[in-house]
Amino acid sequence: MTTHLGLPGGITACLFDLDGVVTRTAVVHAAAWKAMFDAFLRGRDGVGFRPFTDSDYERYVDGRPRADGVRSFLASRDIELPEGTPDDPPEAQTVNGLGNRKNEALLAKIRTDGVEPYEGSLGYLRAVRAAGLATAIVSSSANTREVLHSIEAERLFDVRIDGVVARERGLPGKPRPDTYLAAARDLGVEPSHAAVFEDALAGMEAGRAGHFGYVVGVDRVGQADALRAHGADRVVKDLAELGGEA
Repeated sequence: MTTHLGLPGGITACLFDLDGVVTRTAVVHAAAWKAMFDAFLRGRDGVGFRPFTDSDYERYVDGRPRADGVRSFLASRDIELPEGTPDDPPEAQTVNGLGNRKNEALLAKIRTDGVEPYEGSLGYLRAVRAAGLATAIVSSSANTREVLHSIEAERLFDVRIDGVVARERGLPGKPRPDTYLAAARDLGVEPSHAAVFEDALAGMEAGRAGHFGYVVGVDRVGQADALRAHGADRVVKDLAELGGEA
């Protein structure tokens, strides 16, 4: 039995990823990661370097905290770097330095091109809130507050668990479920009564590992089968497909 929001009965809270679900920033993140890693690999291996690919982004980086993404991709290429610290400068040859270099590239792209929301997602969020369901934004990005402010969407969320909050609380990132579980706790709901909305495979795994009541995969790049295989109960191309326009 589903409600007019396309959710099972008993769901009282909705937990949304940001990039690729609410905003069109997933492609900007992917471009920033590629620019950073290709420059690093070119400097390390010369003109014959093997570039960072879309498949690398989906398997090792998408949805993960910044340092985890760096660490995961480097391990796939058998590259070891010192960990460094979160305050490392972008030019540092460390895991955190590369992560901060990527963030500089991301912020430059956002300043140049701006941030565009998915209107179907905003309409669905308004309907969810009109129906009395609680909402949270759950993102590995440390820029979540600024991005939401730029699209005037801060008011659509009761709780924010992002890269900044995760670092403060010591929460491991996706594919671990800890950030989503923290959002459910902050909203005062059991995971079984919460729905997760994600576009990343790591986010699907987090939803499944946290035993959430419903996991919706948002397929922006043609990976519906992979989203289902990693834990999605339902896959849509846009949240407007779920109904509930308000």
